[in-house]
Amino acid sequence: MLTKRLIACFDIIDGRVTKAVRFQDNIDVGPAEALAETMYDAQIDELIFYDITASSEKRGIDIETVKNVARRVFIPFTVGGGIKNLDEMYEALKAGAEKISVDSMAVRNPQIIADGAKAFGSQCVVLSTQVKRTDRMPSGYEVHIDGARLATGMDAIEWIKRGQELGAGEICLNSIDNDGALAGYDIELMKLAEAAVTVPLIASGGAGSPQHLHTLFSETEASAAIISSMLYSPRLERNFTVMEIKDFLMGNGICMRPPRI
Repeated sequence: MLTKRLIACFDIIDGRVTKAVRFQDNIDVGPAEALAETMYDAQIDELIFYDITASSEKRGIDIETVKNVARRVFIPFTVGGGIKNLDEMYEALKAGAEKISVDSMAVRNPQIIADGAKAFGSQCVVLSTQVKRTDRMPSGYEVHIDGARLATGMDAIEWIKRGQELGAGEICLNSIDNDGALAGYDIELMKLAEAAVTVPLIASGGAGSPQHLHTLFSETEASAAIISSMLYSPRLERNFTVMEIKDFLMGNGICMRPPRI
């Protein structure tokens, strides 16, 4: 049985982690490198770092924060936000990232997926996409870009199929409707995705309790789940620890990665 992964997600603004609900009203959590070290010590499996204003501000990713985080953690570390070409991918990898996430730029220039896969290997390229429910699309989901601010008119499932064909080695699906709502993942979305592609899928948006993760892993083929609010959101009266979540999942039949020594 394949082990499932827990991934802490950082939405970064000016080197600091923020937390939003449905991509709005971001509140400050703290310095990215300090929270990264805390999550690493807590036995998180991977980190994903999104420079969430880079694309809308038409600038490159915050390389200094990438370097600061990479110095503190020794687990797979994915970065995204504002990466426009192979040179910028290389700079992020050189700064300590293991994988590159492409989102808005991939919609504008899908060739970046193929170029990145050819240059660095498919395992280094993660296609991240922000999707929202709508009756306008055949699948019922539409791709949004620029921090979920702009609807694209693209069907989400058709887009991830194309992303896989271009060479993406992993796909992260973030439900805008569920993001930060703490009511569980969009299981329907994940089932549509797993029927359409064969690369590993990451579910994002909605985790509020260990039971939500159990539902995801027991009802879908998701390989990994992004968690953020339930780990560190100051909006919650109580946060969960990584080991609390893993112990619950393992105690209920989900195979998780063992603790690092």
